[in-house]
Amino acid sequence: MRIAIISDAWHPQINGVVTTLTNTVATLLKLGHVVELITPDRFRTYPWPGYPDVGLAFLCGPRLRPIIQSFKPDALHLVTEGPIGYAARRYCHAMGYHYTSSYLSQFPEYFKLRIGFPVMISEAYLRWFHNESQRVMVATPTLSMEMRQKGYQRLACWSRGVDTTLFRPRTKEFIKDPRPIFMFTGRVAIEKNIEAFLKLDLPGTKYVIGDGPYKETLEKKYPGVRFTGYQHGETLAQLMAAADVFVFPSLTDTFGVVLLEALASGVPIAAFPVQAPRDVITDANVGILSDDLQQAAIKALSLDLQMCRQYAMDYTWEKCTQQFVNNLVPLV
Repeated sequence: MRIAIISDAWHPQINGVVTTLTNTVATLLKLGHVVELITPDRFRTYPWPGYPDVGLAFLCGPRLRPIIQSFKPDALHLVTEGPIGYAARRYCHAMGYHYTSSYLSQFPEYFKLRIGFPVMISEAYLRWFHNESQRVMVATPTLSMEMRQKGYQRLACWSRGVDTTLFRPRTKEFIKDPRPIFMFTGRVAIEKNIEAFLKLDLPGTKYVIGDGPYKETLEKKYPGVRFTGYQHGETLAQLMAAADVFVFPSLTDTFGVVLLEALASGVPIAAFPVQAPRDVITDANVGILSDDLQQAAIKALSLDLQMCRQYAMDYTWEKCTQQFVNNLVPLV
């Protein structure tokens, strides 16, 4: 199948959307599909305030349309609702094409937290964006139920996977700081609720792996925490495997691929009992979900590391990519 995938999120961004898209495209190619990936690097972009690695390709329609026309896709999928996704949606409507889309981030909540933008307006835009999509792909059953209550239709499941070759149990000696090591990995932004983790009274050492507009503020406020900045590949995998507990304080994530990466590394989870962790951590032997995040982190220290690894092995990129393919619809 010839598949056109349109996304406003792509490298050098480091987030769950880019991780999902990178692995999905790679798996699609292995399965024999032909993929045209249309991302910001193909257009002139303008930086998003506070995120220098996020480029927004405003008014990209005149350059985007010929790319789609020359590729002649069998199916077209809109990954994000930004300027490129909007331009592709507009083109599909003009041509009478069918398309699918995905709901990967809680943008209304993010914009409310970052700039005070009214949730009602953001949600109205997102409902409009997805209202004529033949299928709206979401990561978990709970998110699907929440979106259905908000008026979304034609929802379909598109789960997530993990690279269990890269993320695997390794020696804990990679980190020399006092133990236990409690770790968070992800974008250091206000919507990740990282401070709920950093203010906990926990023994050992706290680690934050990642970067973002909130990093400088948190570094000054919590000088005893180890902030490593963005890490990649083997270094990231070794750091994660060296943790004793992975603490996930987010209240707004739609899935949390890092949860699977930690579990695949043999590291148990501590998180709040909200949508994403509830759907990902369905076995109390691999993670503790509690409104008391401190107690969850302490209790997680006693969980079986091998069971964490075994649990993650069921989440493969091949499985979730086949879900993605099954959800696609013919362009015409």
